[in-house]
Amino acid sequence: MEPLVSEIRQKFQPRLKPIEWRGDRLVLLDQRILPFETRYIEAKTVEDVAHAIRDMAVRGAPAIGITAAFGMVLALVEKTPSNTQEALKILAAAREILSKTRPTAVNLFWALDRMYNKAVELTSSTSSVRELRDGLEKEAVKIFEEELEAEIRMGLYGAELLEDGDTVLTICNAGGLATGTGLGTATAPIYIASMLGKRVSVIAPETRPWQQGARLTVYELTQNGIRTTLIADTAVGLVMYRRLVDIVMVGADRILLDGHVFNKIGTLNEAVLAHEFGIPFYVLAPTSTIDTRSRVEDVKIEERSPDEVRTVRTAQGSVYVTLKEVAVYNPVFDVTPPKYITGIITEKGVATHPLSINLRKLLNKT
Repeated sequence: MEPLVSEIRQKFQPRLKPIEWRGDRLVLLDQRILPFETRYIEAKTVEDVAHAIRDMAVRGAPAIGITAAFGMVLALVEKTPSNTQEALKILAAAREILSKTRPTAVNLFWALDRMYNKAVELTSSTSSVRELRDGLEKEAVKIFEEELEAEIRMGLYGAELLEDGDTVLTICNAGGLATGTGLGTATAPIYIASMLGKRVSVIAPETRPWQQGARLTVYELTQNGIRTTLIADTAVGLVMYRRLVDIVMVGADRILLDGHVFNKIGTLNEAVLAHEFGIPFYVLAPTSTIDTRSRVEDVKIEERSPDEVRTVRTAQGSVYVTLKEVAVYNPVFDVTPPKYITGIITEKGVATHPLSINLRKLLNKT
């Protein structure tokens, strides 16, 4: 695999750069207005980063983690501490602010903890704030580079499961926009299979209420030359019944060690239907998405504004499609039990059943 990883890393040139670090600011592709407009926003403060994550200008578990990591660096750019102990206090405050933006995606907390722990490690060997900041910047860049390499490895494992002519069903956007690298998790096998000469097409559900499938996945795949068909979320069952899908590949916002997967609302529907129709259902995520501490009942499923369901996004803005006062339940994620999952693909390999045992093996936690 190693020669292929190096070859793909050299050849892969994303057309879109969702996240770009400029040394004193973070430049983010504003995903709220895609595909109608391509616009970048600049984050120069921790609060700018928090707002971008909270308001979903940047979204997707890995991209949120990368953005938060650079947000920790920005904390030291913004506040200019006079010594390393003051810097640690600033970083602790930044971690607290950023940790409250999105409660479900585990990459956010993983990245924040990693950056803060790195800061503590650095302060034990230097009293220079500049060296501390430079060290944290290198760590954030390393998180980005590790994510890209993990996606390439996931893509190679996943591409082995794809045959020439296959059609992949996905959900939401688990592409390069969601990971910040331009490659993605669930889309990595599609791009890499295509690079290796296989013809692969995609069926993308719209993914209400935020329409990430219609707005982002369709846009991204089309930009990268992948034949893509958009369907309503409610058409998934018929698409499977008519055997228009060969395999399902989705991303994840959090994976528990027992194999439960938290992902965009609607993932559970796809998994149950795929199980019923005998269609392989795979989850793709880096090992940083695996939560080794929580149980199902510990995980808070984020609920967002009722108006996201009451309205639909258009090029002219959001338009109401129902009564403004109707009660709304708007969970952003659902949880898929392991019985419905064929396998979980990570950069370290593919975990199959029993997931509770094989995920631990991947992480060397047996």
